[in-house]
Amino acid sequence: MFITLAKNLKSTPLPVADDPRWARIVARDKSADGEFWYSVATTGVYCRPSCPSRRANPKNVQLHGTLDQARATGFRPCRRCNPDGPSLEAGNAAMVADACRRVEQSEEEPSLGELAAAAGRSAAYFHRVFKAVTGLTPKDYAAAHRAERVRQGLEAGASVTVAIYDAGFNSSGRFYEKSTGMLGMTPTRYRNGGAHEEIRFAVGESSLGTASSQKGVASILLGDDPDTLVRDLQDRFPRAWLIGGDRDYEALVARVVGFVEAPALGLDLPLDVRGTAFQQRVWQALQDIPVGSTVSYAEIAQQIGAPKATRAIAAACAANALAVAIPCHRVIRNDGALSGYAWGAERKRALLDREAGSGRSAKTSDNAYRSSRA
Repeated sequence: MFITLAKNLKSTPLPVADDPRWARIVARDKSADGEFWYSVATTGVYCRPSCPSRRANPKNVQLHGTLDQARATGFRPCRRCNPDGPSLEAGNAAMVADACRRVEQSEEEPSLGELAAAAGRSAAYFHRVFKAVTGLTPKDYAAAHRAERVRQGLEAGASVTVAIYDAGFNSSGRFYEKSTGMLGMTPTRYRNGGAHEEIRFAVGESSLGTASSQKGVASILLGDDPDTLVRDLQDRFPRAWLIGGDRDYEALVARVVGFVEAPALGLDLPLDVRGTAFQQRVWQALQDIPVGSTVSYAEIAQQIGAPKATRAIAAACAANALAVAIPCHRVIRNDGALSGYAWGAERKRALLDREAGSGRSAKTSDNAYRSSRA
C-alpha cells in the first residue's frame, strides 16, 4: 500500500529590493507608469514608479499590480506624482496641446497672459513648460503657425491682402514688418513660386551642396555627383535664380565641410528654416541632440509633447532640407536600426560613425542630454 502526503506551502513573497520592479522605481522609469504602483508605510502614500519623491527604504515599500490594490492600503495618493490621474509630464503635454489648439483656432494671436490664464497657470510657469514641450516659445509657435497660414493662402492663389487677414494679422503694416522673416522673400514673390529670388550656392569637396537666401542658409544637400546636387537644388527652388557663391560664401561652405570632417568642431550657421509649425518643433528638437548621440523617433515625439506622432516625426525628418545643420541623421528606430535617410542609409551610418569617434566630449554631452530628458 502506498500513502501520499501533501502539504500546502504558502509562497514567500520576494523581498522588494530583489524584485525587478524595484529597479524601475529607483530609475524613476516613466515607461513603468500604469504597469504597477507602490506604497510606502512610513509616509502613508502610494505612488507611480516614476515618482520624483525621495527614494523610500525598500523595507517600507509594498508593490501593487493594480491601482485598486494600492488604494486598498488606505493610504492617500502622492501629491507629487498624482498616481490616480495623469502624470505631471502627461498633464503638461495635454496643457500645451490645448494651448496650441487655442493659438491655431484664434483669429488674432493670443497673449501669453491669456494662454496661461486658460491653462490655470502663472505666465512664467506656462512659458517654461510650453518651451520645454515644444522647443518654441508661445510667441514663436504662434508666429510659425501664422506664417504657415500665410503660405497656404498664397500657395492657394489668394491675394496677398486676403492671405494676410485670413492668417490673423489685423494690419498689413504689422505683416510686412515680418514678411521676409516668415517667407524668406516678399509675399508677392512667394505667391509667384519664388520667382526671381536670388539663391546663392556652392558645392564643397565633401559632396555637400549648400544654398542660401538673403536670410540665411536654406538648404544643405548631400550627394556623390555635383551636377545631380545642383539639379536637386534647382528642383527645390524652381523659379529662383541660382547664383554661384563668392569667396565669402565659399568660406561658409567650408565651415559645413569642416563640420562633416570633424564633428566635434560644431556648426553654427544663420539658417533660413522654412516649414510648418510642427516641422519647426521637430527640427528644433533635432538641433538639441549633441554630436555623438542618437535618439529614437518616439523620444522626439515625447519631447515635443506628441507621443503618438512618430510617423509625423519621421515625415518631418524626411522634409528637412538642411542636412547636418538640422541633424536628422541622429534619429534612429527604437530597435537601433538606422531607418530611412533622405541622402541614403550608408551616408547616415558614415555620419554617425564619424561623430561617434569625435572624442569623449561627445559621450559626456550625450549623458548630460539624456539626464536632462529623464
